[in-house]
Amino acid sequence: MAVPVAVLGQEKAQAQAAPANPITASEKGLYGFISGAVVAAAVKMPEENYSFKPTPDVRSFGQLVGHVADASFGFCSQASGETNPSKDIEKTKTSKADLVAALKDGVAYCNKAFDGMTDAKGSQMVKFMNFQMARLTLFSLNTAHTDEHYGNMVTYLRMKGIVPPTSETQPAAAPK
Repeated sequence: MAVPVAVLGQEKAQAQAAPANPITASEKGLYGFISGAVVAAAVKMPEENYSFKPTPDVRSFGQLVGHVADASFGFCSQASGETNPSKDIEKTKTSKADLVAALKDGVAYCNKAFDGMTDAKGSQMVKFMNFQMARLTLFSLNTAHTDEHYGNMVTYLRMKGIVPPTSETQPAAAPK
């Protein structure tokens, strides 16, 4: 009887052990959730709605997708100390296929940047828009920016009668 308890105790201790770089791992996990939702929204919106603008003075849905892709490359290249490998997606791509591919490439680029990051490297200070900030803060800004625009995308999807990806699998209502 002691063997199962000992095994259970080991599993619990391993589950509670922090990863080698807990701050980086936490940030990557949150970015993975948010970026997954944005990619799913971009895939879910039909091509004919990529030019949709709720009002003339805001970005179209396609421009939002391109903007998030541009920002992913921009924030993550700066965080990793690399030259931005892809610019002007929002201004140069218009088809759903091209924009979704660019968005997926931006997410993959950020994931690669996360893979090369450690908490120690992430604490190094860099200049961004006249601010000195830690490299990991740039990842946080990218996650927040991606989430902000996911909110825009949700509104566009709902206006077209489409259920957003994060609303598709809502938990069952609690019994009354």
